[in-house]
Amino acid sequence: MAKSTVNYGNDSIRQLKDEERVRLRPAVIFGSDGLDGCAHAAFEILSNSVDEARQGYGNLITLTAFADGSIQVEDNGRGCPLDWNPTEKRFNWELVFCELYAGGKYDNNQGGDYDFSLGTNGLGSCATQYASEYMDVTVWRDGNKYQLHFKKGKVVGAKKKALQVEPTDETRTGTTIKWRPDLEVFTAIDIPDDWYRETMRRQAVVNANVTFRLRIEGQDGVFSEEEFCYPKGIEDYVMEKVGHDYLTEPFFIQADRRGRDRDDLPDYNVKITACLCFSRTFQMQEYYHNSSWLENGGSPEKAARSALTSALDAYIKQQGKYNKNESAIKWQDVQDCLVLVTNCFSTQTSYENQTKKAINNRFIQQTMTAFFKERLGTYLIENKESADKIMEQVLINKRSRENAEKTRQSIKTNLQQKTDMANRVQKFIDCRSKDKGRREVYIVEGDSAAGAIRTSRDAEFQGVMPVRGKILNCLKEDYPRIFKSEIIMDLLRVLGCGVEVNDRRMKNLGTFDLDNLNWSKVIICTDADVDGYHIRTLILAMLYRLVPTLIREGFVYIAESPLYEINCKEKTYFAYTDLEKNNILKEIDGQKCSINRSKGLGENDPDMMWLTTMNPETRRLIKVEPEDVERMETMFNLLLGNDDEGRKRHIAEHGREYLDQLDLQ
Repeated sequence: MAKSTVNYGNDSIRQLKDEERVRLRPAVIFGSDGLDGCAHAAFEILSNSVDEARQGYGNLITLTAFADGSIQVEDNGRGCPLDWNPTEKRFNWELVFCELYAGGKYDNNQGGDYDFSLGTNGLGSCATQYASEYMDVTVWRDGNKYQLHFKKGKVVGAKKKALQVEPTDETRTGTTIKWRPDLEVFTAIDIPDDWYRETMRRQAVVNANVTFRLRIEGQDGVFSEEEFCYPKGIEDYVMEKVGHDYLTEPFFIQADRRGRDRDDLPDYNVKITACLCFSRTFQMQEYYHNSSWLENGGSPEKAARSALTSALDAYIKQQGKYNKNESAIKWQDVQDCLVLVTNCFSTQTSYENQTKKAINNRFIQQTMTAFFKERLGTYLIENKESADKIMEQVLINKRSRENAEKTRQSIKTNLQQKTDMANRVQKFIDCRSKDKGRREVYIVEGDSAAGAIRTSRDAEFQGVMPVRGKILNCLKEDYPRIFKSEIIMDLLRVLGCGVEVNDRRMKNLGTFDLDNLNWSKVIICTDADVDGYHIRTLILAMLYRLVPTLIREGFVYIAESPLYEINCKEKTYFAYTDLEKNNILKEIDGQKCSINRSKGLGENDPDMMWLTTMNPETRRLIKVEPEDVERMETMFNLLLGNDDEGRKRHIAEHGREYLDQLDLQ
């Protein structure tokens, strides 16, 4: 490696100062210099207003997202102190907006201004200000109106005169901050509307009876407005999410605890609140701490996993509901029917990082584990009917998971088998070429059609896979039965790309890989009659459910076969529809001819098969287009799915349209 010519000496070391600490390294503070980091900078300002409301100061927080990317957060709390601080001998606005690691939330474990605070690191307001193109701060408190203006991390005006103070007759108090994230700091600042909605909704969930108002300016200058408020907090939220479709009614639990993470560390307070229920159709687990959504969980999630699984396992054992030699339940079995929201607070919090997506407090995990285990154990004893429902559903989840895992392993083993001479798929006829860009496979009905195509194909690049009879209707059957079908497994092995299983109980199947597809074209070739159409539809349904990517990516085709062979003198015509037949008859204008209806692929001579079905220059292929997938799903579900009443209505309304296609001989 070539050596650098740059001198590395004592004067090479430098310190980032003031706004440079954020503007040159935003990812260190916000977790990213992209849109996620920009959104987190906005959350830092919002969290200060949330902390005020949590302390009982203010009940309305308004966030306005302007069309130019600027953001405003307004609250009716006490108003942030900005004037002279005799203890620090500096203006408070300097400490809040121009100094990292400065704020009023460091003494919360000793009875400070904020007992349970979302923002404890003292970075947020300053860091966001440093990362802004501009920031305007307005505070109402003590009968005065205070104003500050910043630009690119620096205060506008001399420090002693930067803070504008004027008396006001207004009785209001609160803080309003408006800023525009700087594109010199972040790579993108167009925070999605959905992020604002989701963030405001989540804050309303964990801050009961506080109204969060969201205003979004459209390109036409008109503001849309939404409000989020949950008077009972997480209780209302759980009821909103689960509705009345629950297995057991939601119940709320809470506790206050005090302890320490380590023997040599001080005690701190923890407030635990949770709401949970069980459902057959809906599952959700969300964890919040000091109003922050713990996207990555941490201590509360670990506590829930351990406690709930242990409590339910103990109850199942007590009731003697495990089969002989049956393994114990796992968290996944509980999780699949559990609706749980925890909202906890502590006077001392150890976040994994500045973005606050997980906490790792040891004491919080221990006390939540003990509390959940005790309360759920008591609930199961006192509510026998509900306890039995939960137990039965958890056992169903467990046994379904285990059966799915066995099926998964079986599928994986079967699909990993190679289609070589030592392990050949029955009656599959391969081609010679190994070039996947040329290879194409014809899926045909029956041995006779396979024989006809075999003798007429180009063996260099055309393979043949016969389907023996009508395959399973994959839209109506469950996965275990589908994957027991020898025909379907043979088809999947021939394709080579594996399967896409859309079932939460068959996770990590890990067998689908489009790069392993053995063919450039998958061509469905069936007779042009009712049975042929039915088989074609069943094959398409199989591909749609098991390997839909092949359809979306344009690998699936339908080969049209002629309905009629018309011989006139020495010339032969092929008609694929009745309309084409009539047009040909008009063209030959009364000349003597013979018209033969196709009797099926198996009875066609090789030359005719090559000309009409196999020759890339003369054949007709219908490509199954990606845009057909949605319509295909609707019709498949209607005609082949479980909607019997819908199918009857469709036949009653549209059946007459197909009468002329019936073979009534």
